[in-house]
Amino acid sequence: MVHPEGAAAAAGDQQYGQAPPDYSYGLEDSGFSDAAIRRGFIRKVYLTLMIQLLATVGIICAFLYWDALWQWTRANNWFSYTMMAVVVVLILAMSCCDNLRRQVPLNFIALGLFTIAEGLMLGSVVVYFNAEAVLWAVGATALVSLSLSLFAVQTKWDFTRANGSLWVFAWTLFSFALLCAILRSQYLYILYACLGTLLFSLYLVFDTQLILGGKHRKYEVSPEEYVFAALNLYLDIVLMFFLLLQVIGLQSS
Repeated sequence: MVHPEGAAAAAGDQQYGQAPPDYSYGLEDSGFSDAAIRRGFIRKVYLTLMIQLLATVGIICAFLYWDALWQWTRANNWFSYTMMAVVVVLILAMSCCDNLRRQVPLNFIALGLFTIAEGLMLGSVVVYFNAEAVLWAVGATALVSLSLSLFAVQTKWDFTRANGSLWVFAWTLFSFALLCAILRSQYLYILYACLGTLLFSLYLVFDTQLILGGKHRKYEVSPEEYVFAALNLYLDIVLMFFLLLQVIGLQSS
């Protein structure tokens, strides 16, 4: 069986290659000083995220339960790498071009194309796992994401100050992924997937607090960056799903 650790590592690079969003320091200069603007921003972000996740789950189910598509994908490995390249190009374009992620309707078109490409890439990976493992990974990802989002809202711990520490952790994990690819040990794969899940769990809390802002947060994301904020949350959840699927799939194999 082909393990998707390479795809997960490459997808993990998407998180690290993104341009940082515009930060605001303090509420006096923040676009969120108006509570109505802040609530509207949060609604836009989470509505966009929900649509992305529903579309992604639908694409994954098509790859799992449509036999002709399942067989074609397993017989054509180039499809996974092509979708991976498309995803990376779209992320770089949205990260580097302010107009592309801020100007309507270009931002929604770009985000829609990215979501479809990401869903196709995920679908091309899940065909190497049995349907039960994929569904368990989907359920675990949903539970963990909801729990961490509620924690990020309620806690007064400011994870936005930990940006540097998360960056170091991310590159350390990337180095560990290279070691796993060389040694090809199943136990190292499982350890790598567990550490990756922890990393992107922390990133999910971090990005959620950037979106919510408030007096207990040092940094906030600009209200104009709702598409980029939704993209960050989506990537955190997708990469967490990748790694949880790897843990569940390897333990059941």
